[in-house]
Amino acid sequence: MEIYPSINVFGKKLKSCCDNPKTGFFRNGLCDTCSDDFGVHTVCILATEEFLIFSKLAGNDLSTPQPEFDFPGLKPGDRWCLCAARWNEAYEGGMAPPVFLESTHEGTLKLVEINVLKQFVLN
Repeated sequence: MEIYPSINVFGKKLKSCCDNPKTGFFRNGLCDTCSDDFGVHTVCILATEEFLIFSKLAGNDLSTPQPEFDFPGLKPGDRWCLCAARWNEAYEGGMAPPVFLESTHEGTLKLVEINVLKQFVLN
């Protein structure tokens, strides 16, 4: 499994999204991706209460710990590498969480337009 180049949506080096909890498809703190990452875990978000509720209702419970997967569960204020399709689904439902674009992988742009992401940017 080869990691794609760590490039963000601006064409620059991908910055860390979060080390606590350890995030990313590779749990390396970066929203890196590869051909085996079918979920495309490339959008660095700031979890909000509204988004976590939305995600749970949509069938992806991100707030409940799953120790068997070394997943502590997210709480509002946590940063996380979210699946690009889930972010887009939340956007279409009016519940998109804020994003950190310097920590969002360029692979996201295959599923979400940069102008849409910029509406939710945090620095």
